[in-house]
Amino acid sequence: MDNKKKTRGKKVSGTRRHKEVPPQDPLSARVVAAVRAEAKAYFRNARGSHDWDHTKRVYELCLRIGRKEKADLEILKLASLLHDIGREEEDRTNGRVCHAKKSAELAQRILRRHGIGKEQMTGVVRCIETHRFRGGRLPDSLEGKILFDADKLDSIGAVGIGRAFLFAGEVGARLHDPKIRVEETRPYTKEDTAYREFLVKLGKINSRMFTREGRRIARDRHRFMAEYFNRLSRETAGRI
Repeated sequence: MDNKKKTRGKKVSGTRRHKEVPPQDPLSARVVAAVRAEAKAYFRNARGSHDWDHTKRVYELCLRIGRKEKADLEILKLASLLHDIGREEEDRTNGRVCHAKKSAELAQRILRRHGIGKEQMTGVVRCIETHRFRGGRLPDSLEGKILFDADKLDSIGAVGIGRAFLFAGEVGARLHDPKIRVEETRPYTKEDTAYREFLVKLGKINSRMFTREGRRIARDRHRFMAEYFNRLSRETAGRI
């Protein structure tokens, strides 16, 4: 009798200990915090148009869209934090270095250092490689499409207008030229105005969204931005 009680007690004790072990998040908060800290360090000398604040906004948009689209939020957290860490190199070379490619290379080293598994690391790196609007590679995963959408959404709407003028100021561009002919101008010059960027890229973003939620957000932001540049042209011409 006593032996049975002891055996039964051991089983109950073993079962209780098993239940008390909390489920393990495949990507711990500690790892995310460490990656965030490393990523932030790359923006110490960043230009205002592509600074750490941009990364934080993209991070939040990725989680917002990711939850709607039922994506892998762990991949999105890492990819959004690291997607622009090569931007300084692109700025330094006036666009000769592709920041998406450089960011992917740097991200791989960081992820490996923090023990991120091969499959997850491949997913993150692929997202970063394919997030650029002018790049020749399109995102081929749900997470890649979400990072693309989130990054581009931060370049339109009210925030996008502010960033466009920040960038124009960084390269010494004029305030506005409503009659600008894009084919006769070059980036990183006096003619690389916020409006030129709208004609070249920003005005096309709403039609380039990959996700349903991205398209929904983009519609409103695009309308606001288009109305703004229309008014800017009228104001600079003295019509209003």
